[in-house]
Amino acid sequence: MPERVLVIDDDEIVREVLVEHLENEGHNVIACSNGYRGLEIFKNEKFDLVILDLIMPGINGLEVLKEIKRFSPPTVAILITAFGSIENAVDAMRAGAFDYITKPFNLADVSFAVKRGLGVSKLEKENINLKRQLKNRYGFENIIGDSNAMQSIYSLVDKVAPTDSTVLILGESGTGKELIANIIHYNSERTSKPLVTVNCSAIPHELLETELFGHEKGAFTGAVSTKLGKFEIADGGTVFLDEIGDMTPGLQVKLLRVLQERAFERVGGTKTIKVDIRIIAATNKNLEDEVSTGRFREDLYYRLNVIPVQLPPLRERTEDLPLLCNYFIDRYCKKRKRPMMKISRETMSALANYSWPGNVRELENLIERLVVLKEDETIVMTDLPEKIAGGFNNHIDFKSAITNAINSGNIDFDKRVTDFEKYIISHAIKSAKGVKSRAARLLNIKRTTLVEKMKRLEIKE
Repeated sequence: MPERVLVIDDDEIVREVLVEHLENEGHNVIACSNGYRGLEIFKNEKFDLVILDLIMPGINGLEVLKEIKRFSPPTVAILITAFGSIENAVDAMRAGAFDYITKPFNLADVSFAVKRGLGVSKLEKENINLKRQLKNRYGFENIIGDSNAMQSIYSLVDKVAPTDSTVLILGESGTGKELIANIIHYNSERTSKPLVTVNCSAIPHELLETELFGHEKGAFTGAVSTKLGKFEIADGGTVFLDEIGDMTPGLQVKLLRVLQERAFERVGGTKTIKVDIRIIAATNKNLEDEVSTGRFREDLYYRLNVIPVQLPPLRERTEDLPLLCNYFIDRYCKKRKRPMMKISRETMSALANYSWPGNVRELENLIERLVVLKEDETIVMTDLPEKIAGGFNNHIDFKSAITNAINSGNIDFDKRVTDFEKYIISHAIKSAKGVKSRAARLLNIKRTTLVEKMKRLEIKE
């Protein structure tokens, strides 16, 4: 569709020349003779660009421009001004005008200014659409789960998002920490500003400082130009510091200052730079343990831990599995343009029995793989990996053996209790990938208690 241009000028000849020229260039043009009528038309119709005269009777172009920008800030406006009113044109540029053309004007200059202005208008619309898509993508409806644990997360995030409070998101890998950070940002007052993500574990420690704070030209060998850091780039928006628990002690000190003062210096610089940013941090580590061992600063921990959001692992909310499975099946079936698939009841029971060490991310990867590789529409036990199907079968066999022993009246109670104890401890150790402290947390017992039980039951690591 042709771009729509509104021309506001009290000079009839100028209006006619502009309308004829712009229509010849393929634009849809509406023209009027005064600012009041121009504003009335502008507020009732949609335009890609406005051309207006600076000096008009009644209401001048500067006042019209201010009202246009108040009503629709993204609108691109070009001013027409006489040579003697250049100072006023500068004022208009400060008020938001995109460009100005001096009288008498050359039509080629008009074409050039309009082309540039429409290019900016198109980019602005694409930017607005992108931000709208991002907000839709990171709406609250994208947190999947009806469990009590997830309902608590919904409520907390809903309260936290509109504020500027620092948030610390805690949870195992794959629980959705980055998704929560995105939802907080895109449902905050900062949604029109950048969300800048920094993975503190993915960037070498010696490079992370310049990544965060930037550097001045000549600060070190290879610094051939000044580089802005993530904190500067995010000014007005949000910085998401993922895997904050892996940050070195030296950088922790500098981050503490940013949290306290919202100020820092670039590497090799002396000028203090002030920024307006919100900090969201995340980690899969237990920061209280890290503080107690001296690996993480206590003062920084309390600065970050203003509002903690603890994400539950998938094994603690298995009632959400059917919802999650259907969500991922729907997504990947649509993506692959294939009929909707379903999961058999026995298979769903096996999924619920599995410990999901990789959490929701592991489940999503499994569903995507099944959608890609499976030809028929029902996911059955034989489609599952051995670690999931085999574990469930062992669980069923274990229950069956106990049931049969009780029914026969031939059961050694102490032995069966010992067998069961060995089973759940071995399962916890496997789920925790051999990490005893994590396995102890899964079992809600102390690590020393777990170690004693492993020795007594002769459970190998």
